Amino acid sequence: MKPAHILATGLISLSAISAFAQDISFGIIATDSASAQRERWEPFFRDMEKKTGLKIQSFYAPDYAGVIEAMRFNKIQVAWYGNKAAMEAVDRANGEVFAQLMYADGSFGYHALLITHKDSPYKTLDDVIANGKNINFGIGDPNSTSGFLVPSYYIFAQRNIEARNTFKTVRNASHGANIQATLAKQVDVATNNTEDMGKLESAKPDLFSQLRVIWKSPLIPSDPFVWRKDMDPAVKTKIKNFVLNYAKNDPAEKAVLKNIYNYGGFRESTNDQLIPIRQLELFKDRRKVEGDDKLAAADKAKQLAEIDKQLAALKK
Repeated sequence: MKPAHILATGLISLSAISAFAQDISFGIIATDSASAQRERWEPFFRDMEKKTGLKIQSFYAPDYAGVIEAMRFNKIQVAWYGNKAAMEAVDRANGEVFAQLMYADGSFGYHALLITHKDSPYKTLDDVIANGKNINFGIGDPNSTSGFLVPSYYIFAQRNIEARNTFKTVRNASHGANIQATLAKQVDVATNNTEDMGKLESAKPDLFSQLRVIWKSPLIPSDPFVWRKDMDPAVKTKIKNFVLNYAKNDPAEKAVLKNIYNYGGFRESTNDQLIPIRQLELFKDRRKVEGDDKLAAADKAKQLAEIDKQLAALKK
């Protein structure tokens, strides 16, 4: 028979291991203030706790990079990202896409936007580019898909220009902050997306009516959920089963998702969801190399060949 102190030590160790295995931190990217995000997401996490038996800790960073780095150092194990941030998490933080959000209308995509105040003289994208030196421009977080990557490619890279050389001033901010700055006329034009503008229209139609959309991007895949690849497989199964079955029939769960961003459910996904975003990044890089007059011809050819090789690999 083992001495009591050895049994006690064993029990404590098993308890500690069990507690650790059941404690999951879930990160939320900073598309808005932490308080606004907390109000939207906490009901979802409480439902996750009830259905899975896991203890869910929420993590709200002031920028996208904070959530990516938290996953990299295993401070969080699961996160909601935009596609560009998810790509960074997959490449640098041992992340893996496992689910994709569905909108309430059943679609799996959204659009990046340029917005301005309704009193603004700028009516079209051509107006904005032509009058850039008079414009204070609000762009998104550098790791934002709709706030930064998509407009950087479709608006600037395809015209062989850069935002910082086009406008009077350029500032980075969250989608929510860019909406507020545009309403207050602190910026003349800003990036945004149909998710956040739709949320504003539902919650504060009077403020929504003060803004005008002057550009809309091609469709962007809706956001993924990402977990660390080295998570306990049993915990992964619990989380995936909860996510994929959430809001299928329960009206209360449907209301929770609708309050987050007019979401309606989830479907299973993989890292392949990120291929269009990788292509955008590489196309943007290619344009930059092509336009770099300081690069020696041999170096330029080498860099372009490497980018083309990566683009070709994505098509396989």
